[in-house]
Parts: sequence; structure tokens; C-alpha cells
Amino acid sequence: MSEERKEGSESGGGPAADENARSGEDSADRRPPLQARLWLRDLAISLAASFLLITFLYQPVRVEGTSMLPRLDDQDRLFINKFVYHFSRIERGDVVVFYYPHDTRKSYIKRVIAIPGDRLVIDDGRTYVNGRRLREPYVPRIYRDDRSQPEIVLPPQEYFVMGDHRSISSDSRDFGLVPRKLIYGKAVFVYWPEADFGVVR
Repeated sequence: MSEERKEGSESGGGPAADENARSGEDSADRRPPLQARLWLRDLAISLAASFLLITFLYQPVRVEGTSMLPRLDDQDRLFINKFVYHFSRIERGDVVVFYYPHDTRKSYIKRVIAIPGDRLVIDDGRTYVNGRRLREPYVPRIYRDDRSQPEIVLPPQEYFVMGDHRSISSDSRDFGLVPRKLIYGKAVFVYWPEADFGVVR
């Protein structure tokens, strides 16, 4: 009886085992190759990391107006870094985004011309910081103006900003200094339109 049971076990279990094996092979055949699965995994991780990076470190904004020509035009789309100034200082020449001092529901984008402690004077459109004329290659000759600004020494936590299109820009010459607490980002990269694509310098 033990032999019959053994034979029955072999005859009954053999085909089922073969079917299971074939089913497993078919299932394995239907799965993507290991290399493809690893590639898809890496792609998913990269996309998730990019999403988190853009969401928490960068913010897309749209330029409204032409006061930052020639680098930034009306309706340009760019990324601003929202956290860089938590770890580094605001420097002269940085293009920053800030809440308008007289109405914080509005945001402006301008270039930092003078920082706390600087002695600033503008004479007939020529800008002097700490007794030296400021080199401003970002302001083409056709965008210059002849406005003047009496000498001031910037107090702590206050910044003097101007647009690169000096002849039409409303900036610190009009609305005054910008408090540090209102500056919330640094312009980094234009992503649209294609003609303006690139780093903001």
C-alpha cells in the first residue's frame, strides 16, 4: 500500500508540478527584464526627487513688466531659489524677488545695488558705492537714464534695488529701501520662452 500511495503520489503530483513550473515560467516571461525594471525604478526615484526639489527649494514665477530688460522680459517664466538666503548672504548684483514694501500682496523683481552698510550715491545716472563707480554691464546704454539719488548709508537689514531698464523702472529710487524680511527668493533660471532660456546673472 505504501508503494501504491507512493506511485499515486508521483503520478498525481508530477503533472501538477510541471504545470506550476510552466505557469511560473510564463509569469516570469511576462515580467519586464531585470534591467528594465531597475531603469524604471531609477526613473521613478529621479522624478520624485525632482518634484520635491522644485516644490520645496524652487518656485516658478512669471515676470510682469519690462523693467528688467534686457535679461528678463514681460511674461518670462523662471525659477527662484526660496532657500538660498537662509544659508548665504544677499550680494550686490543678485536679482531678487520681494514683496512690494507698500503693498505686500504684490511681488517685484529687481537687482540688488547696495547692501547694509554701503554708502550709495547716484549722480546723473552713474551709480557709486563706497566711493567707487559701480560697473553695471547688465545696463545697456540705451536703457540708462540721468536720474540722481542723494548720498545715503544703508542701515542694517535694508537693501537698495533697481531695475536694469533704468529709464522705466520703479525701484528704490521711488519706493525706498527694501527690508530683508520682504526678500523671499533669488532669480536663478529662465525656462520659458526658449529665446530667454538660461541662467539669470
